Amino acid sequence: MPSQTDRRARLAGPMEFASRVINKLNSLWISYAYPFASVGVKLSTHCTAEIARRVAHRIQLGNFVSLNKHVWLNVSAVEDDGEPVMILDDGCVIGHRTTISAKNCIHLERDVITAQSVLIMDHSHAYEDVNLPIKRQGVSDGGRIRVGQGCWIGHGAVIVCTKGELTLGENCVVAANALVTTSFPPYSVISGNPARVVKQFDPARKTWVLGSKRFADSDLAKGELVTR
Repeated sequence: MPSQTDRRARLAGPMEFASRVINKLNSLWISYAYPFASVGVKLSTHCTAEIARRVAHRIQLGNFVSLNKHVWLNVSAVEDDGEPVMILDDGCVIGHRTTISAKNCIHLERDVITAQSVLIMDHSHAYEDVNLPIKRQGVSDGGRIRVGQGCWIGHGAVIVCTKGELTLGENCVVAANALVTTSFPPYSVISGNPARVVKQFDPARKTWVLGSKRFADSDLAKGELVTR
């Protein structure tokens, strides 16, 4: 049976309680008032999270999605109408100060977790015209990003795809401050700038192995590992 000290420790202070109420009301308001492509049950959105209502129809949210403090879900799609360009499947948890900016398609599969200050972006700023300020050149054509089920994206990591497709297989770990610009296979621990595999689960041997392995673009669809 919990002691009196344990029960007191679980009690929220007045500011914490007020914050919970505000965030709950905010989550309910966004769930019902924003015109998402679809939204599941139990959306949790901190009151400081930023989602523009005018682009909500290009965002699809699953069940039990959590958006923490100062998260920014940004849609840079040129067309006003069309299929969702940002999909967060069931159980995704987006950490404090994370930015997800989608033009073509960013898909986080079920139970993806991001730590704080993560950037996931499927395009970049255009800069090729030296006669124009970069802010007037718009964004690049970009690519598409899929983060597999159960991945964990560490603090300060950046995942950017400027062309083609970037896929992380299921249950990958992206280490803190890693820069990911290419695809990697499932069950990989990815670290560095540029990112590489530092540890990987070998299904045949049923053990974790060291080394730098990744999917070549041409082999990704086949599910074949190649050594870099």
